[in-house]
Amino acid sequence: MGLDDDIKHNAEDMKGKVKEKVGDATDNERLQAEGVADQASAKVKKAGDDVKDALTDDR
Repeated sequence: MGLDDDIKHNAEDMKGKVKEKVGDATDNERLQAEGVADQASAKVKKAGDDVKDALTDDR
């Protein structure tokens, strides 16, 4: 996985955590759900990159 991809995925994960916390603090269920979805999306992308790296032996 390239460093750029890693940074993007980590940023998306952090954005999701912030959204989730703000949603919790403001009782905004939609914002909280978006945060959880952003985190899940980042994890899926990270896993996909890990699989791609394992198959191409690009570590």
